[in-house]
Amino acid sequence: WSDINKLTWAEVQEFDGGTRIVFRQKKTKGLEYLDITDQAVRYMGQRGKADERVFAGLKYSAWHNLALREWCLKAGITKHITFHCGRHTFAVLQLSLGTEIYTVSKLLGHRELKTTQVYAQIMDAKKREAVNRIPEL
Repeated sequence: WSDINKLTWAEVQEFDGGTRIVFRQKKTKGLEYLDITDQAVRYMGQRGKADERVFAGLKYSAWHNLALREWCLKAGITKHITFHCGRHTFAVLQLSLGTEIYTVSKLLGHRELKTTQVYAQIMDAKKREAVNRIPEL
């Protein structure tokens, strides 16, 4: 949330035929970069001035959390979802698509690989669950 909220257009840069976000992570103070898809660039909207925030007017509030909850319920999702859940979803999707854990760790801006291994444990549990679905023959 905090990194998205403070993101400016100066941090969104063209790089090697694509788009890269170069930013200082608020939590760790580390300089990070993240290549993003063309679809993500389209969701950002029309490019503004370098010092303008990409998501101007973005607020973290009880009202926005309520709106997120309503969207989830309309989609049939009853689990408690927060803005931060997007990071977890991203990590698990990347691992399930075969992205190496080291790469996922760097994409999330983790300093320690052990922080990312929590998501690998989720994947291990899902694998066990999938195998156990096979009926006895």
